[in-house]
Amino acid sequence: MINTPTTIDELFALYEHHGHRKYGEDVTGREHALQCAALAFGDGATRELIVAALFHDVGWFLIDDESPDDVVLVSDDHAALGARILSPLFGPDVAQPIALHVLAKRWRCTIDPDYYDELSAASQVTFVAQGGPLTTDERERFEALPGFVTAMALRSWDDRAKVPHLEVPDLEHYRAMATELAHAWHRPASV
Repeated sequence: MINTPTTIDELFALYEHHGHRKYGEDVTGREHALQCAALAFGDGATRELIVAALFHDVGWFLIDDESPDDVVLVSDDHAALGARILSPLFGPDVAQPIALHVLAKRWRCTIDPDYYDELSAASQVTFVAQGGPLTTDERERFEALPGFVTAMALRSWDDRAKVPHLEVPDLEHYRAMATELAHAWHRPASV
């Protein structure tokens, strides 16, 4: 098991050292993360959503580095694990969309059967492992959550961020933004 990052430097180091791994997609984990962040930025997302897009799959990075690069990781816990890791660093505006991005995929597959066919092969495999279609009650509860809209935005970027060799800003491009968000989260509110 890879050590859980507790600082911004450790989080960036995790992506630098383990971002080369693939998990069933045609891009590496780092390429996927950078494309997600670039899409969020291009869509005019908040800083919190851009950082959420960048680090949404941090849970995958904590899986044993001995797995082959082309394996499709089918754990359904990466979203919850990622939110638990990032919440103390950045707060709920970053952690909540991450916690819900798998549920967002399940919701889209439930309400739009054609969406499933548009998913990558790896995402189709993980969809089943992550619980498959939502029940009516699950769907209604998800739609009522305050984070529904941001989770759906993250899901859209996640689905599109799988283009091999796409030129996007590098990881260091986001360090200042992530650092500022972390400092703002930990700064005491002025009275």
